[in-house]
Amino acid sequence: MHFDSLSDFFNMGGYAVYVWSSFGITFLSMAVVYWKSVSDSKALLKEIQQKMDREERRQAAKNMENTL
Repeated sequence: MHFDSLSDFFNMGGYAVYVWSSFGITFLSMAVVYWKSVSDSKALLKEIQQKMDREERRQAAKNMENTL
């Protein structure tokens, strides 16, 4: 589609509300999905680290138990 001016581009032939709101909703949804993915991955890595630390403490306690 060809526009004669920048204001015609932003007006989108009278459909600006629908066009720009759909772009806004799409980009907002993508940002939420990205943020949620990053947040979940950080939480998962933290949980894995906690489990590894717990296993190390358990092994250390088991080794100390065997020395008594």
